[in-house]
Amino acid sequence: MPMLLHIDSSPRTQSVSSRLAAAFVRRWQRRNPSGTVIHHNTALEKLPYIDEATIQAFYTPPTDLTAEQKHLLALSDQLVDELLAADVIVLGVPMWNLGIPASLKAWIDLVVRAGRTFAFTEHGVKSLLAAGKKVYVVSARGGAYPAGSPAKAFDQQEPYLRTILGFLGLSDIEFVYAENQSRDPEAAAEGEARAETEIEAFAA
Repeated sequence: MPMLLHIDSSPRTQSVSSRLAAAFVRRWQRRNPSGTVIHHNTALEKLPYIDEATIQAFYTPPTDLTAEQKHLLALSDQLVDELLAADVIVLGVPMWNLGIPASLKAWIDLVVRAGRTFAFTEHGVKSLLAAGKKVYVVSARGGAYPAGSPAKAFDQQEPYLRTILGFLGLSDIEFVYAENQSRDPEAAAEGEARAETEIEAFAA
């Protein structure tokens, strides 16, 4: 049974990125009626930021964990288990200040774990995720950052996500952009329509 992990990161009720990501998920469900979808909104669920006690628990051998440390790791373990089980990952990501929301970074910090999702070896970093997972990043952006343009240098969103997801072995990534959302209504509608067309193609 296929599983899709859907992670939103906007707190807005009228979020374009969340709406488009949900449209992708609905199309996937129609094609996979027996599939399972797990959904989180990192902003609304207020995922915690990593503190010193959690870091210590991350690097404590499992056999030496105290009851308190196991409690600290419970949410991270759940999120890691979901990521390990997922066949498809859909991220709804608004661009905030040229990057990603802090709540999405909190989710990333909870799932990028030595010994769970990656390992250090004598040959470098090794992913512990199963091969073949597909990632779709659906992002709403106030402007546009096309390749080859001066504006591209301001895009800190795609390079970071490609790097950190690639660190876990998630290299099969498609980005869908609803651009120009902070410009005039016509440009915003055109950007969203273009994203909807790409979603239809990817989820076909």
